[in-house]
This record gives sequence, structure tokens and C-alpha cells, in this order.
Amino acid sequence: MSFAILTDSSSNLPEELIDKHQLSVIALEFIVEGQVYHSYLKGSVTDLGKFYTMMREGKVITTSLARPESADTLIRELFSAGQDVLYLGFDSALSGTYDSISKYLQQVHEEEFPERQLECVDTLAAALGEGLFVLEAVKLRDAGSSLTEVTAWARKKRLSFAHWFTVDDLTYLQRGGRLSKGAALAGSILSIKPVMHVDDEGRLVPADKVRGRKKSLLALADKFATLASQPQNEQLVCISHAACLEDAEFLRDQIAERCGTKDFVINELDPVIGAHAGPGTVALFFTTDQPR
Repeated sequence: MSFAILTDSSSNLPEELIDKHQLSVIALEFIVEGQVYHSYLKGSVTDLGKFYTMMREGKVITTSLARPESADTLIRELFSAGQDVLYLGFDSALSGTYDSISKYLQQVHEEEFPERQLECVDTLAAALGEGLFVLEAVKLRDAGSSLTEVTAWARKKRLSFAHWFTVDDLTYLQRGGRLSKGAALAGSILSIKPVMHVDDEGRLVPADKVRGRKKSLLALADKFATLASQPQNEQLVCISHAACLEDAEFLRDQIAERCGTKDFVINELDPVIGAHAGPGTVALFFTTDQPR
């Protein structure tokens, strides 16, 4: 392994892929009624179904930035082992985590390990969109690309990772300030389901509105068929879901049937993002050569 890749738990990757590719993961935190939980701890599986049940019960969920001390042990271990490091971080338009962690990593690098190489890239990606970004970087590294080459690729191609979401309950978007209370109430009565995406500045913005859950999932499949780069049947497609595995599998099956795609990663949505989108969220990620 020519260099190490460090990311954060918002990348939403399953444990088996983290282990397979020897990734280092900084844990973000969420708080439920004063109790702090880590969305990722190596070797320990967080019960995300329990987290979404608590949301449905109306418990207050808050999130926080990754703390520098969460990154401290990881970066020191990597540098001390003689590893150069590429940090691929959570979308800075959605969280201050990237700014906080990248500054801390750079400080440790400059003050204590100047002989090592450190590169930090704001992925402008979230959930398994960030995870897909990380997996593509892993492919390049394992194919022999240098840290400098993978960093240049990451900065050039980060807008090639499309993010499309739908939510089942507008209440959570309203609580997060992304929707007015009146609009949330009216949308719920009419069974309006928004289809949203992450724009080129990393912001989550609404794109379409459809009526009914099934139509919202089909709208996501339409986005893939329309926007995914060719050949679509060779794409690695990632789907995050918030306690709605059957809906995620329905979306997978629609894409597989329509586009011949075979390679999927499905994982439950990280709580740090799920706290703002709510149970029933389904998110689709793929690569595109069109404006995302």
C-alpha cells in the first residue's frame, strides 16, 4: 500500500469494505437526550435501527463535528508507521468537520511529522456518495497511482459524483430549517415526496416533487438512467437508506433491470446525516459526466 486513506464516518461505508481496503475512519458523534454515541467504532456495530426508532418516537437528536482528538490517534499511528496520508473529508457545505479536521491534521503534520506527505481534499460529498468517492480513490491507489496523482484526480473529479435523495417524512426537513412548517404540513397531507440533490457547491437543494413513495423511488431510478455516465452496466452504484431496506432494494432492482447494473453497495444511512433527513430517507449515488 503506497499511502493510507483517511476518511470520516459520514462516508457510510460498511465495515467489510473498511477492513478490505485498510481505511482509517474518524468517528463523528450524535447525541440523544444528552447521551453521546459514535456513528462508527472499529470492531463495533452501531444499532442504527434503534437510532431511527428513537427518531420516530420523537426523541431529540443532535449532531456534532468530529473532534480533533478523534483524528489524533489515527494520524499519529499512520505517520509513525511511515505512511503518507490522503484525507478525504465530509462535504464542507453541510458540516464544519472537514475544516476542523484538516486544520488539525496539517498542524500535526507540520509540527511533528514534516518528513511525511499529507494531502486533504474536501469531497463535497456525503453518505455513500463520499464512500463511493473513497472507493474510487482506493482503486487508483491500488492500481499504482501516487498520492500526488490521486489527490489531483480527487480535486478534478469531485463533482463527478452524483447525489440524489428522497425523504418519506417532511417533518425532519422542516425541523432542520430546510422547509417551512406550512409547506411540510401541506406536503404531508398531499403525500408529496421531494427529490433532492447535492449541487456543485455541496449544498442539498430540492429538484423535483412527486406524489407517493413509489414514484419518488422511481424518480431516483430515472435520475440514474438519465445522468449516470456510460457504460451504466459497469457502474458501482451506492444506496444509503434510513431504516427502509426494502425501499433501497426496490431502487436497486429498478436500476439493475433498466440499466443492467450489477455492482451495488447498500448500507444504512449514517446517523449524523440521518438526524437531519429522518427515517425513510433513500439516497442514490453514482458517477456522472453531466452537471450533478
